[in-house]
Amino acid sequence: MVRFGLIGYGLWGRHHAAAIKGAPGAELAAIACGGGASAAAAREAHPDVPLYTDYRQLLAQSDIDAVDVVVPNHLHCEIGTAALDAGKDVLLEKPMALTVAECDRLIAAARRNSRVLTIGHEFRLSSQWGALKKIIEAGDIGAPLYANVSLFRFPYRPGSGAWRYEPGKVGSWTLEEPVHFFDSLMWYFEAWGDPVSVLSIGSSKSRDAGMSDNFTSIVRWPGTLYAVVTQTLAGFEHHHVMEIVGTDGSIRTWWSGTMDRTREPAFEIKVQRKGRKACETLKVAPSGELFELEEELRRAVTAFRERKPIVSGEEARKRIIVCLEAERSLAEGRELALAY
Repeated sequence: MVRFGLIGYGLWGRHHAAAIKGAPGAELAAIACGGGASAAAAREAHPDVPLYTDYRQLLAQSDIDAVDVVVPNHLHCEIGTAALDAGKDVLLEKPMALTVAECDRLIAAARRNSRVLTIGHEFRLSSQWGALKKIIEAGDIGAPLYANVSLFRFPYRPGSGAWRYEPGKVGSWTLEEPVHFFDSLMWYFEAWGDPVSVLSIGSSKSRDAGMSDNFTSIVRWPGTLYAVVTQTLAGFEHHHVMEIVGTDGSIRTWWSGTMDRTREPAFEIKVQRKGRKACETLKVAPSGELFELEEELRRAVTAFRERKPIVSGEEARKRIIVCLEAERSLAEGRELALAY
């Protein structure tokens, strides 16, 4: 049994608690939160679980094996590093951290304590988005040439104390959702190397470059492969499209829900495989972040037992670099080379 401590019990942390309790081989052994309404909610939902209002008290609990960190972005490095130094394995929500230096601190802490650090890029575990990786790896569309990722959604939830609207706490909105899209594309195309450049454009109602209501990046890989990643936070509901074109075929998939955390989404995957004139529609299990979170906690149990992360800190660090350089490109109005 892997005994988990959960740090953070906001709206998303509550879903993490349920996912831990539902994961075979996992036990929710303690919760730490900031107090007030979140502590009251945790106490009501999990009266049998020890509750702390200081995460250091949770880390001092010797029978905890792993810590699930679900806190505002600016606390990821501080709490993740403290948990690793306390001898706990760590599942850390994305984004890994706000800066490359913070990523390096987390990686160093995992190494010096011989702990497993895995980052919550749960799109990889999706029945829908994960299926694209298998299609590409099988060579069913040939070599990829182009990808388009588009998200049209309602504005971000403020979060506790409106942290998601404070640059010093959120880092940027590029680190909120585009980080998932960059991760997916870099994962799909890892056989073709890492991206070599990024060019961004965006617009905002009244905020700085990193807090764009509308955001687009063109990301280039070695050779002719490139991708367009775009999102608007000035829309409604939650509508996500991904299209990938290869030398011998193509994929188009979409996901729609009135909310991003629905269990009843509409979605579809269509593939035109190499040598076929017509496309086919694939049947997969329902997808969405609630399903993916549950799968992530199931796999985290295995990852900690087998001492192998689902998504390593070294991989996640590269995604932070792409996000930060995408923001800098937007601010400076020019294409930037990527160095890792």
